[in-house]
Amino acid sequence: MDARCLSRDGYRGRRSVRYHLVALFTILVWGLTFVSTKVLLVDFTPLQILAIRFVIGTIALCALRPRIMHLHERRHEWLFVLAGATGIAAYYLLENIALVFTTATAVGVIVAASPLFTAIIAMARGDRSALSVRFVIGFLLAMGGLVLVGVSTGGDDAMSAFGGLSYLGDLLALLAAVVWAVYSMLVKRIGELGYETIASTKRTFLWGLVFIIPTSILLGGDLLAVHEALAWYNLANLLFLGLIASAACFVTWNVAVRRLGAVVSTTYIYLVPAITATASIILLGEPLTVPIVTGLALTIAGLVLSQRGQAEREV
Repeated sequence: MDARCLSRDGYRGRRSVRYHLVALFTILVWGLTFVSTKVLLVDFTPLQILAIRFVIGTIALCALRPRIMHLHERRHEWLFVLAGATGIAAYYLLENIALVFTTATAVGVIVAASPLFTAIIAMARGDRSALSVRFVIGFLLAMGGLVLVGVSTGGDDAMSAFGGLSYLGDLLALLAAVVWAVYSMLVKRIGELGYETIASTKRTFLWGLVFIIPTSILLGGDLLAVHEALAWYNLANLLFLGLIASAACFVTWNVAVRRLGAVVSTTYIYLVPAITATASIILLGEPLTVPIVTGLALTIAGLVLSQRGQAEREV
């Protein structure tokens, strides 16, 4: 009996590691998207990039799951509408608009606060232990590390990005963090209802486009130059954002949220600014300094502490 229990626990442990790796892969790709976006911003507006990447992603998911997914109950449609409105449309629109008023440094650090809001929402829904002492300490460590990384990589204006005339941008970035927390909880609920991951992600993308395309036309109405989109370097980055970062990674993220829970999965968001900074050092030749190394170490320590607190809670 004991051997059987140990075997079962070992199997669960291996499965848990697998889904942690899925979440880590997703965050690694999302951390690299800022480099691709930086290349594309030479020829495209942020709203054009947003619309194109999700059109490509939706086409890919429709090819994988061409059949219409039937709902268990008609009222479940609202979950997909809200998921598309939050995680696909509102999050990216808020993030893009925030960048107009403040720096990428501030946006990256503030959006990484999403795990805290996820834990608060989970606690409000009855999970009183979601906001544990270890989780809060881990959050503070990670945010301290991200501020250090952001200030070290953001240039002379990085520190001022968290105040002054940029308050509107900071507020929009904070709202984006809340929106992503809501999206993650919606994904968890959709998974609990038994909907298949790829098909449900496709439905969410379709609803997201319903909100993204009209908003992009209203706010950024510039016509897309086809010859710019077909330039090989732009096409490569657009396909990366659409096929990998959007279609594939939203599926893997949804898998991670369903298997690990929204609170545990979102703690990996701490790593996005750290991965972006590392990629900028490797790919763009930006300098590696002691404050950056210290900030990365604090971020990873905060992630591990938050994860450990959640793991002990689930035992």
